[in-house]
Amino acid sequence: MGCSSCSTGKDGQPRGCKNNGTCGTDGCNKLTVFDWLSNMALPNGQKPFDCVEVRFKNSRKEFFRNTEGLTLSIGDVVATQAKSGHDVGIVTLTGELVKVQMKKKKVSFESKDLPKVYRKASQRDIDIWQKCRDKEEEIQKRSREIAIALKLEMKLSDVEFQGDGSKATFYYTAEDRVDFRQLIKDMAKAFNIRIEMRQIGYRQEAQRLGGIGSCGRELCCSTWLTDFRSVSTASARYQQLALNPQKLAGQCGKLKCCLNYELDMYLEALKGFPTQDSKLQTEKGVAFCQKTDIFKELLWFSYKNEPANWHTLHKDQVLEILEMNKANKKVASLEMYAADNVVPEEKMSFENVVGQDSLNRFDKPKHRNKNRRKKKKRPNNKKQFAKNG
Repeated sequence: MGCSSCSTGKDGQPRGCKNNGTCGTDGCNKLTVFDWLSNMALPNGQKPFDCVEVRFKNSRKEFFRNTEGLTLSIGDVVATQAKSGHDVGIVTLTGELVKVQMKKKKVSFESKDLPKVYRKASQRDIDIWQKCRDKEEEIQKRSREIAIALKLEMKLSDVEFQGDGSKATFYYTAEDRVDFRQLIKDMAKAFNIRIEMRQIGYRQEAQRLGGIGSCGRELCCSTWLTDFRSVSTASARYQQLALNPQKLAGQCGKLKCCLNYELDMYLEALKGFPTQDSKLQTEKGVAFCQKTDIFKELLWFSYKNEPANWHTLHKDQVLEILEMNKANKKVASLEMYAADNVVPEEKMSFENVVGQDSLNRFDKPKHRNKNRRKKKKRPNNKKQFAKNG
């Protein structure tokens, strides 16, 4: 998503603002929030909410208290309180909507432990911040080499510098517990900064790095999805999906989050369907359910002795047969019900539209016909010469 600062370059190619995610409009960043209360004035006598939401690298967001009463708006670069020193981030939300976000993320806005906003970032703060961000890629590559040399089974996925450049946080993923004490010593000696290691999950890694999903769009976790709900294979079973790990897994290697998007609709529709293990008692034998089509409300049953021969039944017909079975009554066969669901096939009629159905209309004419015509004309010419002679 481009912001208003990104203009078009030569030949229609996007030029971009080239601010590396720190542009003033904050429109090309991940998880951008739209302030729909920005044009509304506060009631008389009410003070504006003194907390703001600040975004740091990628999707990390934190809440800070504006104790100095600074006039802040979305897109302002501010210097905020950190454990040691200060950090630099971008204001993403102000006003009453911050209170809503804090309630959503279960952060008490009455707490006195909230960090503070020191000031609006000066040009010197921004220069130091940009310089540190430019070094992140090189330091990440060097830290991976050190981890490989120590034979640690971990993956360093991202590096984030503090705004003043005194500290760097390394995000990593690992299957088991990793002893990285020697790694911290080597990196602190090589980079001359304080090191903090933070383990994240595979979904959090995909959220920070971003990418394109199999649907062709940006990953949901890196654009708008903020909470990671558990996804199980039962979600795929309810939606009649094939349990293929290659298709059901996302870039993080876990089940796709989008499997939960339509799950509630399927569960609501399945309430009126008989269970998958329902059996139909007929005089011809016992029939088992083989397949279900939720949208067409059709079910396919087959006899125990004929598993390859499926019979199509409507949902209401199956419920009717089950009610009869509860009353100790058996239907004659499934064929008498399945015959009502047979749809006659429509015959396709083709018309010749300006010779479009001719497959050889563009072929070159064959030369055999010309040779035959020449052979037929030769004897006639001889006769004519004979008559003239």
